[in-house]
Amino acid sequence: MAEPVKSSPSLNLWPIGNCQVSALVDERGGFVWGCVPRVDGDPVFCALLNGESQDVGVWRFELEGQVRSNQEYIRNTPNLVTRLEAEDGSVVEVLDFCPRFERDGRMYRPVAFTRIVRSIAGNPRIKVVLKPMSGYGASTVETTNGTNHIRYLTGRQALRLSTDAPVGYILEGRTFRIEDDTHFFLGPDEPFSGNLREEVRSMEQMTRKYWQLWVRGLHTPLEWQEEVIRCAITLKLCQHEETGAIVAALTTSIPEAPGSQRNWDYRYCWLRDSYYTVQALNRLGALDVLEKYLGYLRNIVDQAKGGQIQPLYSVMGEGELDETTAGWLAGYRGMGPVRVGNAAYKQVQYDCYGQIVLPTVHGFFDRRMLRETDVRDFENLEEVGEMAWRMHDQPDAGLWEFRTRQEVHTYSVVMNWAACDRLANVAAHLGLEDRHQYWRERADAIRDKIETHAWVENGGGGHYKASFESDYLDASLLQLVELRYIRPDDPRFVATFEQIERDLRRGEHMLRYAAEDDFGTPETAFNVCTFWLIEALQMVGRKEEARGLFEAMLGHTTPSGLLSEDLDFETGELWGNFPQTYSLVGVINCAGLLSRSWNTIR
Repeated sequence: MAEPVKSSPSLNLWPIGNCQVSALVDERGGFVWGCVPRVDGDPVFCALLNGESQDVGVWRFELEGQVRSNQEYIRNTPNLVTRLEAEDGSVVEVLDFCPRFERDGRMYRPVAFTRIVRSIAGNPRIKVVLKPMSGYGASTVETTNGTNHIRYLTGRQALRLSTDAPVGYILEGRTFRIEDDTHFFLGPDEPFSGNLREEVRSMEQMTRKYWQLWVRGLHTPLEWQEEVIRCAITLKLCQHEETGAIVAALTTSIPEAPGSQRNWDYRYCWLRDSYYTVQALNRLGALDVLEKYLGYLRNIVDQAKGGQIQPLYSVMGEGELDETTAGWLAGYRGMGPVRVGNAAYKQVQYDCYGQIVLPTVHGFFDRRMLRETDVRDFENLEEVGEMAWRMHDQPDAGLWEFRTRQEVHTYSVVMNWAACDRLANVAAHLGLEDRHQYWRERADAIRDKIETHAWVENGGGGHYKASFESDYLDASLLQLVELRYIRPDDPRFVATFEQIERDLRRGEHMLRYAAEDDFGTPETAFNVCTFWLIEALQMVGRKEEARGLFEAMLGHTTPSGLLSEDLDFETGELWGNFPQTYSLVGVINCAGLLSRSWNTIR
């Protein structure tokens, strides 16, 4: 197999965070993306989407005479070390993290970004460039200052930089020598309590300990452990812990392909994406993410009061996510528009009912969970099942969120079948025979409808199709096995897989679909679909090919070990929002499926 093409450095970004706020750090150690007071808030650091204007909406340390840099995470944490080297041999290291640790009986995860700059060699001189913006890049912010702090008036929630660096040098943009460790805490607009140097160092040590202990509790596969751990940490960073919501990505408006206008805001909680995320983390034993997310789901179901559930919500459970544009920002590499909000919240996507039922069902069987589920929880979940039954054969926008057409999408119908099927399983587990029979009959009725309307005979033996009305295929049909609708050795699945490969595979990659959509013909591969391809190859017995493709996909990860949503199957360049939960889920699931057993080392 040919050597994989490495990703373009344009998405060489390193996430840090604490499940309240996050930042993306570029290869020069600059914060180029970061929102406050939470992931869907105002991006005070927005240089990533400001075209060529990289001097505002950024926080970086410019080393005089810098010629190179390199980066790595501290082992099993999201704490990042960036090493900057100058032509005269001077070297500094920048240690970045967002505090997260238990204090006073609760998790301390402030709206704060912490940086430590250390002189490693020579006589390094740096300039601190700290220019947050407000109003989605509309304006730089005013400042006030004291002896050891600077206040940035970023809007409703001002930020305060507490530091032992010379405040005047920072305000005036002067270069100064770093002779001792220098500390920066950008957080709430309140006096910093305690000794800054000691407190910041203590925060870093406790944050490091928290993450390393969290990782120690993961059940990783034998092979590709580092890749799986990095993806798991990053998926956890995508959870807004206050409510349990999980966002699809940390960014907005990185286009799916150059100049495509497929620029979407992914800083919201899609029930579909979150289902896949908690499913992958459950396989690693990270139940804390599931438990928080199930609380979020219960609130969503309560809010719906037995009515229609949206495909996505804000991390606070808000339903209205009106889509606007931030005209002040040029866009990623100048490719606007920059969108805020996502009009997909108005769509009907009926697979969402299955994506509520499936993760919730886990709680009825897993005895490790802190909150025990009971018959009352089952009765509440039945309300979602009734909606799945009622809407299972109705047209919707589908999981790919078509904006101008609706069909009865096979994936949505199968998800609703899965909702009824799993409710039947739970009823049997609880000893509710009448409810077991009730949901089993509904699941069987949906299955009959799928077999009648989603299967098409042709000269090649037939295949499942993407919708009841059309004959085209999409990659979601590969999920029929994962959803336990069909076995991988069933001739119907084998025939469908063969047809999907012919229509959608592009070398080592997979399209979502090849048909023209609202924005034309897709130009890039969808990374999670490539992972679905790898899973299917493994399940049908093409195991060597599956391993080869998986290794190739790992070759496309950024230096931080992560992936965005899409990939140019000709050049290998990454596109789309970053880091994308779907793609990281694909790494975890494929590693678990393909890895040798731990028993092989004995």
